[in-house]
Amino acid sequence: MADVPDTLVLERHRDLRDTRASSLWTRRLVMGLIALFAVLALFNLFGQRPETVSASAPAAKLELYAPTHLRGGLLWMARFTIDAQEDLKDAQLVLDPGWAEAITINTIAPGPIGEASRNGRLAFDLGHIPAGRRYTLFMHFQVNPTNVGRHDQDVDLLDGDRQILHVDRTVTVFP
Repeated sequence: MADVPDTLVLERHRDLRDTRASSLWTRRLVMGLIALFAVLALFNLFGQRPETVSASAPAAKLELYAPTHLRGGLLWMARFTIDAQEDLKDAQLVLDPGWAEAITINTIAPGPIGEASRNGRLAFDLGHIPAGRRYTLFMHFQVNPTNVGRHDQDVDLLDGDRQILHVDRTVTVFP
C-alpha cells in the first residue's frame, strides 16, 4: 500500500471529520437561497409580466401594455394603443430616452411614417388617425446585459405641436 502524501490528513480529508457538519449546513443554505430566488421569480419580482397603464383626454385615449420590471438579456414587447375620439391630423408618439438607453429596439410594427429626435426624446410620426379609429403600435426590445437600475419611460401623445396626453412610467432593470 502506498504511503499517505505529506499534505493530507486522513481524518480530515478521507474521513471528513471536522468539516462534514459545517459543509452540510453551508450546502443547505446555498440551496435554500437558490430556491428562494426561484420562488421570488415565480411571483414576478424580477420582471417581464406586463402591466397596463392608460391615460385619456377629450381628444384620445392611450393604453400602454409593457412590463415595469426587466432583467438583463430579456426580450420583451410593448404595445401602444391609441383610440382617437377626435381627428388627430398629425399624431406623434414621443418616448423618453429610457426606452432606448441600454435597451435595443428590435422591431417597430407597423413602421411609423417618420422617426425623429424631439429634444432628445424618440418621436414616431404616426400620421392621421381619424376620429373613432384605433391605432396600435408594437415595439420589441432586448435589455442589454450591462443595463441595471431605474429609467424613466414616459410617453406623450401629440397632435402636431399640441400635447394630447402624458403617461408617467418608470422601469426597473435587474442584473
